[in-house]
Amino acid sequence: MSSVQCEVTAKVAAGVPMSFFERYLTVWVFLCILVGIVAGQMAPTVFQAIGRMEFAQVNLPVGLLIWVMIIPMLVKVDFGALHEVRQHVRGIGVTLFVNWLVKPFSMAFLGWLFVRHLFAPMLPAGQLDSYIAGLILLAAAPCTAMVFVWSRLSNGDPLFTLSQVALNDMIMVFAFAPIVAFLLGISSITVPWDTLLTSVLLYIVIPVILAQLWRKSLMSKGQAAFDVAMAKIGPWSISALLATLVLLFAFQGEAIIRQPLVIALLAVPILIQVFFNSALAYWLNKISGEKHNVACPSALIGASNFFELAVAAAISLFGFESGAALATVVGVLIEVPVMLLVVKVVNASKEWYEA
Repeated sequence: MSSVQCEVTAKVAAGVPMSFFERYLTVWVFLCILVGIVAGQMAPTVFQAIGRMEFAQVNLPVGLLIWVMIIPMLVKVDFGALHEVRQHVRGIGVTLFVNWLVKPFSMAFLGWLFVRHLFAPMLPAGQLDSYIAGLILLAAAPCTAMVFVWSRLSNGDPLFTLSQVALNDMIMVFAFAPIVAFLLGISSITVPWDTLLTSVLLYIVIPVILAQLWRKSLMSKGQAAFDVAMAKIGPWSISALLATLVLLFAFQGEAIIRQPLVIALLAVPILIQVFFNSALAYWLNKISGEKHNVACPSALIGASNFFELAVAAAISLFGFESGAALATVVGVLIEVPVMLLVVKVVNASKEWYEA
């Protein structure tokens, strides 16, 4: 890659500021909870009709919303940056170790500990397995688009950020389904393989192909045209996510009204997982001798999740009214404030890290 290409790639990875909707995502999610619950109670037949709009176990309105959510994010990912991984082998190694060998398995353990045991008396007995499944789906999908934001806020190396996201997404195409199936299996949760593979095809493989074709078309018109297009389609993802949440909470409203503490209880293992994985990745980068601006995005991608994919997979596998769908949405709810806290910690600890 030439120096000019490197500069352009860096701008793509690091130059996008955190939008108004992204900064206050937690607020919008709370509003969607309220709107969804009220709408579901006032017009249950409307949402039941939406829930019946399925083909091959895929809800068509949600499938469309998920594509609108995911594809604009994947357009930002440059798979041509994969060769950059050789410049930061240790940082990439830490990222892959935490994302694929620690994160999903630690969440499966936390789900077993908190949902099946410690919190079981306070949760609906019939949803325990579903809650654990949602937590596993959340942890098995490493973050994509928002990592660029967290990296920029921590002054992370933009080329490393781009290359680790591209590599993670490439691995996710092949590893997401086997890891999810394995962890659900050891948790005694049966998932049809055909449904899981359909979810991977619909929500990972096809969106990646479409996004990369779109990216190639935009980049052929120049970097300026690409930046303008990204600015226009950026709000699509958040808008589609919020619309999906309204639908989801319209179905979940009755359960939440009956047991409002469910959301707080499900947040506990997610919070522990975020802090544990980010701290582990940060420390492993330190002892391996990586630079601070590599350790930051490496730790942050290990802490955050591709929650759009997790929500889509949970709805496809278990349905709107499932505990799995609710568990993935709790991840959306706490993502921004928790990740901003992690960013603050890695920034404040730079002197310790470099000592």
